[in-house]
This record gives sequence, C-alpha cells and structure tokens, in this order.
Amino acid sequence: MVAEVLRGVAQVDFMPSVVCGALFVAALFAAGPAYGLYGLLGSAVSTAVAYGLGLDRRAVGIGLHGYNGCLVALGCAVLLGGGRPATVAVAVLGSAVVVVVTAGLGTVLSTWRLPALTAPFCLVSTALAAAAPGLRRLWRGAAEPAALPVAAVGETGLGWDRLWRGFFANIGQVFLLPQWYVGLLFLAGLFAASRLAGVMACAGSATALLTAWAFGAPAEAVGQGLLGYSGVLVALALCGVFVAPSAWSAGYALLGAATATVLTPALDAICAPFGGHAFTWPFVLTAMLFLAAVPAVPRLRRV
Repeated sequence: MVAEVLRGVAQVDFMPSVVCGALFVAALFAAGPAYGLYGLLGSAVSTAVAYGLGLDRRAVGIGLHGYNGCLVALGCAVLLGGGRPATVAVAVLGSAVVVVVTAGLGTVLSTWRLPALTAPFCLVSTALAAAAPGLRRLWRGAAEPAALPVAAVGETGLGWDRLWRGFFANIGQVFLLPQWYVGLLFLAGLFAASRLAGVMACAGSATALLTAWAFGAPAEAVGQGLLGYSGVLVALALCGVFVAPSAWSAGYALLGAATATVLTPALDAICAPFGGHAFTWPFVLTAMLFLAAVPAVPRLRRV
C-alpha cells in the first residue's frame, strides 16, 4: 500500500507518480516532521478506508482517494497544531469522512463530467475550521475565530526578494505551506512526473504573481503565496490534466489562473466570519466553471 499512499500525496497536484509522491513527502518533511507525518497519515487513512469500502480499485491504486485525505490531515496540523492527540484524532476522522464525501460528490458531478477536485477537502476542512472553536480540546485559543472582512493594507510594490519567494510559495501553499524551499521541492516533484506539469505550474504561479501585483494585492500576502496557489492548480488542471494540451488550452489555463487569483480575496472575505480560511475553494470554483465551458469552445478538447 506504500505506492498507493505516495500516489495519493502526488495526486494533490494531479500526478499519479510514486516518484513525485516521494518528492512531495520530502517537501512536507522539509517544512517540519509533523507535516510529513500528517500528510502520510491522511493519505494512508483515506486509501485504507477506500479499499475497505470496496471503491474502484484502479482509482484507489492511482491515488484518487488519497489526496483529499492528505490535505485534510495537513489542514488539521496547520490550523490546530500537530502535537496534540485531539488533532491526530480529528485528522483521522476527517481523512476517513472525506472518502465518503469524495464518492458522493463524484456521483453527483459525473452527470456533468466534472471531477470532484479538492472540493471534498474544502467541505470537510471548512466544517472543521468552523467547528473547532466550539470544541475545547481542538481549539488552541490563540486568536478569536471570527472576524469581519477588512480592506487590504500594506505596501503593494514587489521587490525581487518577495517576487522569487512568492513564485515558489504559490506552489507550496497548495499544501498550506508558505516556505519557498518547500515549493521548490514540490516543483521538482512535478517536473519529475511531467515536464508539461512543471511548466504549467510555473506559468500559473507567474500569472498569479502578475495578476496580484496588477490589482495591488499586499506584497506580504503575495510573498507568502496566499493569493497564487489556486492559480497554480487551475493552470495544471486546464492544460494537460483535464483539457488536452495545446496553445489554446495553455492560454485558457492562464486566464483561469488569473481568475482564481482575483477570486481568492473574495472568498477570504466570505470566509472571514468563521476563521477566514478559503482553502482551495477559488481553484475548485474556477476550474469547475472553466471545465464546464470546454464543450462550448471548439478549440478546446476534454481529455
């Protein structure tokens, strides 16, 4: 089951590759041992539950039931602190439940030939983020959980340091991690699995940076990758993964990446009253709408 677990981690970025998964796990451990352990735990629990429920063995084998569990467990570690038994327990519970959510959403969305993407992770993690303040063994109490949306403040100019750090942080924030070197390792994993995927991740990150700068996003948030991670995922999804690669789909993917970047602060504001965590909702909404439009666009073709 080791290969399935590693593929589950790699499938966060759509790659059914053991080598890519191993590099992704190395990136998680580079961010901190707890993140590596939680990522593996989430993928392992979801994979085991999927096998136990008798779900399609091929889908489980290529990691399609592991990646949402990986993200749910990582979200628990990042938001709730990884060193407590309650966090481990809720990570296991969430990673198990997300398999059922994935199967249910997959059934509903198959009518429109749309994938569930990371919507199951978003649903489970949003519920956990909203519930945590009401559960004393989960909530760390470091800050008030709810807030009203506020206008952006701070400088908007992007110096070279924030620019290159933000480029890699966009890729790392797909896994909720802002360290530039973690993003670099994730990018290495993508190139190891697919040169096209590596190129599109770079293009998506660069598009997100340009879009955020053009509209005056705070430089600190841009440098931490907080606006660009959904753009990376959208670029990957719309050129090579779900849409056949071509010059037209590449342009379509970058338009989607820019859209997701602008949508991110909107969803941050919507989520502010219950913790302010947009997770990958900007990616999910953008990618689903753009994929739904593909049959109407003669120059594009679904894979």
